[in-house]
Amino acid sequence: MSQKLHYITIRGTKDGLVFILDDSCSFEDLIIELREKLSSEPDKFTGEPLMAVKLKTGNRYLTEEQQQQIRELILKKKNLIVEDFESNVITKAEAEEIAKQKRVTSITQIVRSGQLLEITGDLLLVGDVNSGASIKATGNIYIMGALKGTAHAGCEGNEEAVIVASIMQPTQVRIGEVFCGGADLLHSGIEDVKSAYVDRDNREIMLGRIQTLYKRKSSVTT
Repeated sequence: MSQKLHYITIRGTKDGLVFILDDSCSFEDLIIELREKLSSEPDKFTGEPLMAVKLKTGNRYLTEEQQQQIRELILKKKNLIVEDFESNVITKAEAEEIAKQKRVTSITQIVRSGQLLEITGDLLLVGDVNSGASIKATGNIYIMGALKGTAHAGCEGNEEAVIVASIMQPTQVRIGEVFCGGADLLHSGIEDVKSAYVDRDNREIMLGRIQTLYKRKSSVTT
């Protein structure tokens, strides 16, 4: 008599339950075993308190329909809620989006008052950003010229982004959701300000010389 394989491992954590799904069996076998596990120990998966379930699928890619099928099975247990699916596999669209976010776009132009320049990824601008003009990037912003308008780096929430300019005289700099006005530059007490980044402890824009960015990077990697 052959021994039945176990395709699902359930582990308890301080944050809830982790379901580890085998990535070599068929999806149908997973569903059969999931149904059996949830019904074999009714006292374990009913009652209070509400428990979050994280599903780790390894090298298996689950379609939206397959994820929904798993959700519906788990949600039949009143105290379980699906928090997340974790997979080592990403779709082509997701891979293309990651590549786009890491791309550096080089543009040579003057951004004039009233204009908005918006980029996905890092922006390398060779030219000035005039007063009344705005530039935005999901990544870092590097300006080989004067920043006199508004610059918004990490505009989709990346507060690790930085803003660098040869001449830093902005109306406003913004990184993620953190910002400061150009008046702060005048009262910073720092000569030759060329960079801006977010202080992780206080979530404030910090202004400094280029060398400040090297020190910041070193403190993160050590």
